[in-house]
Amino acid sequence: MGIPVRIHYTMWFVFILIAWSLAYGYMPSQYPGLSVATYWAIGIASAIILFGSVLIHELSHSYVAKKNGLPIGRITLFFFGGVSEMTEEPRDAGLEVRMAAAGPLMSFLIAAVLGGLWYLGGIANAPVAITATLGYSALINTALGVFNLLPAFPLDGGRVFRGSLWKRSKSLIGATKTATRVSEGISLLMMLGGFVLIFFGNFVNGIWIIFLGWFIRSGAETSLRQTLVGETLSGVTVGDIMTRDVLAAPSNITVQQLVSEYFLVHPHGGYPVVEDGRVIGIVTMHCVRSVPKDRRETATVREAMIPCEQAVTVKPTASALEALNTMARQNVGRVLVLDGPRLLGIVTRGDLMRTIQTRQELAE
Repeated sequence: MGIPVRIHYTMWFVFILIAWSLAYGYMPSQYPGLSVATYWAIGIASAIILFGSVLIHELSHSYVAKKNGLPIGRITLFFFGGVSEMTEEPRDAGLEVRMAAAGPLMSFLIAAVLGGLWYLGGIANAPVAITATLGYSALINTALGVFNLLPAFPLDGGRVFRGSLWKRSKSLIGATKTATRVSEGISLLMMLGGFVLIFFGNFVNGIWIIFLGWFIRSGAETSLRQTLVGETLSGVTVGDIMTRDVLAAPSNITVQQLVSEYFLVHPHGGYPVVEDGRVIGIVTMHCVRSVPKDRRETATVREAMIPCEQAVTVKPTASALEALNTMARQNVGRVLVLDGPRLLGIVTRGDLMRTIQTRQELAE
C-alpha cells in the first residue's frame, strides 16, 4: 500500500524472549516429550507468526485510513507490538472509530483462521509441531484482540472510546483529555497489579504487566500532546510560517569562511547553498563538524553540503504538522521549501515551536 515498514531494534529482543519462553516453558508443559530442536522450531515459528499478525493488524488500520484519505507516515514494529504513525488526526469521530475497530477485528479474524487450521490439523493427525504452533498463534491473536479492546488510549479500544466521546461532545481535545485520564487510571491499576504479582512471587508476569501499564500511560500522554499540537497547527501551511528572505551561502567559499561569515555572525543553524542563481543543497552545523579542522581552510561548501537530492524538502502547500512530522522522522532541524527547483523559503523546528506557542497563548 506504499507504506514504509520499520522494524525497531527492540522487536528483536521480544522476538528472542518469546521464542525462548515458548521453547523452554510453555511448549514443554503443554506438549511434553518433544526434542529441544522441535521446541525451538515451534517457538521461532510462533514468534514469526505473532509479528506477522501484528503487521497485518496495523495494516488494517492503515487500509481504512488511506481509503478515507488519511495519510500514514509509516508502520513501526517494536517491543510492545506495532503502531501506525498517522501524519494527521482523523477528521471525524466516525472515521476514528472505524480505523480503531479494524485492528482488533482483524486479530480475531486471524485467530479464527488459525484456530480452524489447528482444528483441521488435529483431525488430519498433523505433526505436533504444526498443531502446537497453530494453536498458540490462534490463542495469542485472540489475546491481542482482547487486549487492544481495553478502553485505554492510545490502544484501539481507547480510540473507540475517544471517538464515541468526540461524537457526543463535538470536541476532539475534550474527548482526548477524558480518554487520557481514563487511560492513566487503567495504567496505574495495571502497575499496582504487577507489583502485587511480584510480591506474591510471580515475577515475570508482574514485570510484564508493569511494563504494559507504563506503556499505556506514556502512550496516552504522548497522544494527548500530539492531538494538542495537531489542533493548534490545524489549517496552517508551510507557506504561512516559512522564512521567505533566506540568507544563502555560495558553494565556492571555504568551510572556514562559512563559519566566520555565516555561523558566527548570524543566528541560523543552516543555510541553502546556491550556485549560478540556483539552489543545489543545504549546509548545516553538522556538515561543518564532519569536515576535519585541518581541511576547513581548503574544503569548499559544495564538498561539505547535503545535495538537494538528499536534502529534506517540502512544498509551500504542505501542512505545518506534516513538516513537523517530517523533521521528526528525518531527525533534522530545518527543511527547504521548494516550488519545483525554485527556493521559496525555509522552515525550522524553532519556527514551528514558536507558531505552536503563539497560537496556544492566543487560544487561551
